[in-house]
Amino acid sequence: MTVALTAVAVVALVNWLLAHWWVLLVLGAIALLTGGGMLHRRRQNARWEAVRAQGLRYELAQLDALHHTRFEDAVRDLMHRDGCQDALRVGGGGDLGADVKATDPYGRRWVIQCKHRRNGLAGSAVGTPDLQVLNGTARQVHGADIAVIVTNGRVTAPAVVFAEQQRLHVVDRHTLESWASGSRPLWQLLRAVPPPRGPTALS
Repeated sequence: MTVALTAVAVVALVNWLLAHWWVLLVLGAIALLTGGGMLHRRRQNARWEAVRAQGLRYELAQLDALHHTRFEDAVRDLMHRDGCQDALRVGGGGDLGADVKATDPYGRRWVIQCKHRRNGLAGSAVGTPDLQVLNGTARQVHGADIAVIVTNGRVTAPAVVFAEQQRLHVVDRHTLESWASGSRPLWQLLRAVPPPRGPTALS
């Protein structure tokens, strides 16, 4: 009985729609407008996200107040702002000295170790042992073209010398301030970075 009633209702609905075909056109137009509106909003949101990423800025006080994992996120986001579309935070237990990895628009692979100090310059200094860990894994394990240590604190003089000897890059508090609060990519702030891997759209 129920099946028969359902069949009768379906037939009646179909006959009504055939007699009032314009209803289907109205419903189709509404669906088309709704779908187009959703697509437009998605595209607009994507454009706004791109603008936001390009305009990303941090003040040192903001970076100091972050948890160390959020500091790693901030470094990742800055690399993404600079055009490293694959920038990824990989820090955590067993990260083997890599907290952020990224490939820049010139094809160079970046491996970054982050050392966050909640007390900024008053916190413990980044020393040679920290650079030794990076030096031991960045190229051999992670395949880095450019190995960097980033800190919102200070770096000891012996660590700076060791970094220069081993072709490592140090982003200290001063360089971090320039990078985070400006719009220049990190490779324009560092000295002696390797040349692009090959011809690119930016070269």
